[in-house]
Amino acid sequence: MLTPTDVFKCLSDETRTRATLLIAGLGELCVCELMCALNDSQPKISRHLAQLRSSGMLLDRRQGQWVYYRLNPELPAWVHEILQATLQANVQWLAENTLRLQNMDGRPVRDAACC
Repeated sequence: MLTPTDVFKCLSDETRTRATLLIAGLGELCVCELMCALNDSQPKISRHLAQLRSSGMLLDRRQGQWVYYRLNPELPAWVHEILQATLQANVQWLAENTLRLQNMDGRPVRDAACC
């Protein structure tokens, strides 16, 4: 079971917070999209995503060469509420990340998300 301490520890890092909020807002993102949006290296992004996945906050799925990350649909309602409230209150804080993602060349094309 995910506790408040677990959630806030996961979100205590800026990279993990930005990645989680971008995923919460867009539904699903792959590592390369997060690298572009966060302007960071693949090893750093992957390390943070692995931590979010191991905590139970995120799930992943493979589609060809891409690995996509999404919020775990079994997260407690209070976690979804916190993420949505934080996302809505911090659009400006994420504006640069969102713009980079919107302008990304060669963005992968998704098949329908599973499950």
